[in-house]
Amino acid sequence: MSNTSSNLIKLVLTELGCNQQELAKELKVSPAQVSKWKSGEHMSYDMSQRLTVLANIESFDPDFVCSTGGLEQSKQWYKLICHIAESALANSETGYNTPPLQDEEDSRMQLCWQTIYAIEKLGVEIPQEFPTDLIFGDEYDDEYERVYDNKISNLISEAYGALTNLYGFYAAYIADVTDAACDDELWETAFEIEANLLSLAFVKTGEQSDFMPTFDSFRYDTKVEFTRWIESIKSYAIQHSVPLKAELLDLISRDEEDLRDQAERESFGFNSDRLHPDIYMNEILQSHRLIHQILPVILKKLGITNKDLGIDKSKLTQGL
Repeated sequence: MSNTSSNLIKLVLTELGCNQQELAKELKVSPAQVSKWKSGEHMSYDMSQRLTVLANIESFDPDFVCSTGGLEQSKQWYKLICHIAESALANSETGYNTPPLQDEEDSRMQLCWQTIYAIEKLGVEIPQEFPTDLIFGDEYDDEYERVYDNKISNLISEAYGALTNLYGFYAAYIADVTDAACDDELWETAFEIEANLLSLAFVKTGEQSDFMPTFDSFRYDTKVEFTRWIESIKSYAIQHSVPLKAELLDLISRDEEDLRDQAERESFGFNSDRLHPDIYMNEILQSHRLIHQILPVILKKLGITNKDLGIDKSKLTQGL
């Protein structure tokens, strides 16, 4: 997902104004090791923490800092993203919380990097100078118009609004199935879905354009992954007779407003007696399989042949 080691070395070299050999001497490692880190080789947690201090980027993610053009730019993006997240939470109508948008430093910091990462995957160019029209003071009287008028901030705003709806559907219809399961693989699948809902939110709200030149490939890859994850959860549910109250693939195929309505119905308790037709269909199929096993035995004991039954299969399709 990222090239943290490489970006961290770049930031430290810039902050200290030194070369790789001088940094190697400072860290008491070989120049070759610094070169490997700069090429993306994984580094230990202790070393990454030490380099974070040397880079002087406070608690900001090095990938986020590099993508946005430096620490001061990152702080502006962080402030903007937090503000948009708060607006999305205030306007959420599903009846469920959206943890990725919640006002917690670790969550918000992760949200910032995930947002910028997704935007870059869409092919959007992140300006290395923070847009001056998005620098807000204490008054936010015209913030809606300014966020709407800027393509990147509007893209983020629409995606966060969609995220509240997607997360509502996830919490209403998927989380209960995976939380109750005693299956490590299924828990891992649930984690992947939850961690990538923001990417799906960008898919729901974006479109291929000069502004987002790689949107189509991003959408394809995202939908392929989500289809695989959800099919795996549905398969588990059927095998373990876990009732589903919605078609889980709606998360991919339906628009985010429809997902919001479905989540809202569940949060109000309107679906308490509802099971998705897939569950009934599975029961019907199981019953048919049982009949196909038992009926030949019964007919044989009674001495009844297919000829005696005189079944005309053409009549089974009449009227279809």
